[in-house]
Amino acid sequence: MVRNWKHFAMYLLRRSLLFYLLLLLLNPLTASLAHARPATDDADIANRAKLLSYVLRQQLTQHHFSHKAIDNTFSEATFDLYLKQLDFQKRFLLASDVAQLRAYADRIDDEFRLGQIELPAIAGQLLDKRIRQVRKIVAELLTRKFDFRREEELESDPEKLAWVADSAALKERWRKILKYQVMVRMLTLEENPEGDKKGAGKGKKDPSAKPETQAEARKKIAKRFDHFFDRLLKDTLRDHYDRFFNAATRAFDPHTSYFAPKQKEDFEIGMRGSLEGIGATLREEDGFIKVVRVIPGSAAARQGELAAEDTILAVAQGDEEPVDVTDTRLRDAVELIRGPKGTEVRLTVKKADGKTRVIPIVRDVVEIEETFVKWTTIPDPKTGKLFGYIRIPSFYRDFKGPFQGGTGRNVTDDVEKALLDLKKNNIDGLLIDLRNNGGGALTDAVKISGLFIKSGPVVQVKSSNGQVRVLDDRDPDVAYDGPMLVLVNRFSASASEIFAAALQDYHRALIVGSEHTYGKGTVQTILDLDRAIPFRNMEKYKPLGALKITTQKFYRVSGGSTQDKGVEADLILPDRMQYVKSGEKYMDYALPWDTVPAARYTPWPRPKQSLKMLIENSKKRLENNKEFQEIVSDAEKVKERRNKTRLTLNIAKARKERAEMDDSNDDPSAFHDGFGVENDTDKPLDEAAKHKRWEEQVRKDPYTREGVAILDDLLAGTLSVGKTGAETTTANTD
Repeated sequence: MVRNWKHFAMYLLRRSLLFYLLLLLLNPLTASLAHARPATDDADIANRAKLLSYVLRQQLTQHHFSHKAIDNTFSEATFDLYLKQLDFQKRFLLASDVAQLRAYADRIDDEFRLGQIELPAIAGQLLDKRIRQVRKIVAELLTRKFDFRREEELESDPEKLAWVADSAALKERWRKILKYQVMVRMLTLEENPEGDKKGAGKGKKDPSAKPETQAEARKKIAKRFDHFFDRLLKDTLRDHYDRFFNAATRAFDPHTSYFAPKQKEDFEIGMRGSLEGIGATLREEDGFIKVVRVIPGSAAARQGELAAEDTILAVAQGDEEPVDVTDTRLRDAVELIRGPKGTEVRLTVKKADGKTRVIPIVRDVVEIEETFVKWTTIPDPKTGKLFGYIRIPSFYRDFKGPFQGGTGRNVTDDVEKALLDLKKNNIDGLLIDLRNNGGGALTDAVKISGLFIKSGPVVQVKSSNGQVRVLDDRDPDVAYDGPMLVLVNRFSASASEIFAAALQDYHRALIVGSEHTYGKGTVQTILDLDRAIPFRNMEKYKPLGALKITTQKFYRVSGGSTQDKGVEADLILPDRMQYVKSGEKYMDYALPWDTVPAARYTPWPRPKQSLKMLIENSKKRLENNKEFQEIVSDAEKVKERRNKTRLTLNIAKARKERAEMDDSNDDPSAFHDGFGVENDTDKPLDEAAKHKRWEEQVRKDPYTREGVAILDDLLAGTLSVGKTGAETTTANTD
């Protein structure tokens, strides 16, 4: 009886909350918004925000994996993320503006509960005011001549900058920003007469080229910033609310996001994993547009220079002037980058090593065959052994069968086909290449793992309700039982981490490559927020958009999560990105690593050849390998350049620095995804010629060559592989 009364009381409480929300929607706006004299449309937007705050609060607290509370900690995290979205580079807001906004830092949770969301309206007004002020400052400063002989510097790292104290300090900050922009423009034109056009930024100086005068450069920069300010001033009150709600959802974890209705195209891009036109996945991060992944077979992959972690600074159409895309929403950048097939887009990109390049890409469709599994053999002339190589670009699966207009093609079938073909060649060992594999279908991560082990658990999945489900391989057949290793890097993520972790836990394969993989060990679900509207009379505010929310977490069979830590390599190989902070652990408010009880599984026998000996042999080879020593040197230079955030505004010094950077490494594809393996030729080739060229690149790749050497060492011991002694955590059973 008591239990029934408790249920009834909870029912009454929920109904009263809904009724209270309805009253709020019928009431006038808060005093703060009234003071801003909003139009009727603004009143509707604010009422819609009240409804959204209720719906999001319900969905997040009930369904998110962490079940975080809407409290002061949530408030502070939301404010932190929202402020970064507003003005991450600290180019507009004054310290007094930030202090005014900071008063809301511990009130956001209360505003969510009451449905009175004031911060976006106040922040939007302040930002609009400062943008207009800065626009006048820029127009004035660009009429004056800059003294490039003067010894001064510009701090380029926003985290090292304080908010400017007043309008005079704001003007001084912009003086340095503009001086740097004009100087870079002049130096670029000096190095290459085509300027921002094809080939720019590669340090190829033409002595006959007429350098652009400072006056001409200032005029071009003024035009660029005019477009920039026009775009910023298009933001509406609703845009500010949408941005705020996205910050609030990301306070739960970086993969939980609010998608406003007009962001549907952004959402579809993320779900497809590709961007029509150039073939890249992008994300908006702290005011910048960053490359997440280059799609195999895409125009960008064939061009060969664009890579993960590149920052896109500007976009130009053909030979037109570039448009600055810093502080730009993803959808606006996407509109500039996309275009008809056959047209050229030029991306001004800051590479991971600090260099700025202009990358020309001719928009084209993705060559679908390049997105599928590829395989070949690698002969070792020193030992006479033959090794198989399988490249898995993603864990793809066409869920539609032939009767639904699909092919039903999937990565598991293709890997099985590759193994059958390679086994006919009597291979002595196998390399599976998962570098830059961003994941895909969980089903196939489990199925492919099962090709290399007898039946048993592959991964554990924990839901937001605390229940842990074990996904098993139930097929006792083993498609390949020989020695093998898996190549990974810091861009191997999600499903690829599940596969690598399973084979490592089972002692079935050595994991070789970057120190750790990406560390994305979570699952997201898409919720249609329109379905959560509590009353019919509130449906006038539809569509509300969608919520991408983290609901599950992956765990290895040994119990540890792949979240945050990723999969740590057994043998670490140097890479140019090793000092770049890339991965889940570096993302704001990422879910932590934790454990669940280990599953019951039986590892393969341990190798006779110790892991310690394999590591020592590999280190000796790397020390005498010219290519790897160049990679180590490049990585150190990347670290040095990324730490050097103060940029000279003296043109003579800047000219010298640019020359030194160009001399150090002028290979534009040095940081390309796949380490050049996917880099295709510009000349038209038939499929056979393409595959032959790809085979040559695989065999020349220093990482695959070192993988072959490790397998050679392994063959001196046993046909099974894995960590030794206490280095491997297992739950041995059966």
